Parts: sequence; C-alpha cells; structure tokens
Amino acid sequence: MRFMALALTGAAMLAFAGPSSAHDMSANPPTETTICIDVGGGTLPAVCRVPASRLDQREDICICHQGRTVRAPVCGPGERAPAESRAFENARATAAQDGDLFGDLFEGKPMCVAPRNPGGYSH
Repeated sequence: MRFMALALTGAAMLAFAGPSSAHDMSANPPTETTICIDVGGGTLPAVCRVPASRLDQREDICICHQGRTVRAPVCGPGERAPAESRAFENARATAAQDGDLFGDLFEGKPMCVAPRNPGGYSH
C-alpha cells in the first residue's frame, strides 16, 4: 500500500513538472543553457560547472549570483543570437517573465544564446 502511494505521488509530481522539464539537459552539444538577466533584460554572468573537456560542451549546473535565472535555447546551426540592444533587452525582460526564452522571438528570430566555446577561441 505504501509503495502505491509513493508511485502515485511520483506520477503526480511528474505531471506537475510539465513543459519545464521537457528539454534535454544531456544533449551534447547542448540545446539549452542558463542565463542571468537583470530587471532591464541585460545579461549578468552565470557561474556554471562544466566538464573539463573541449568535446563535452554540456553544463552540469549554472547559478546566478545576481539577477534572475532564465533558461534559454542555444542557437542551432545557421542561427545567430540577436545583437544586444536596448530594444532586445526590453523584449528579453518581458519574454523571460515565465522563466525561459523557449519559443520567444525578437524581430521574428528566436531569442537563442550563442553556444559555449570550450576551447576559448574560434577559427
């Protein structure tokens, strides 16, 4: 009987988790990341624990010491992150009110984030 109650509790928790847990955190290269934004939508530094590998670009955990923690999609092939501007920061602040930027657009393009460069330089 106790097992059945635990199973039902677990199922209920998964049902309430909803879309926020639908993204794949194990993808390499990652399809999402964490950013920190201030009240005006400007970016602040995130502190992330990452593997010590140039091949593994995943982030284990990211923390915002300042600002709000927001999940954001990583730009895919052929996509570019929107250029930082006051208009973009205002739009990002509004879009991030739900805790993520998935499905949000700025000037018709996704509000994605450039992929992390584990090598520290680009060609």
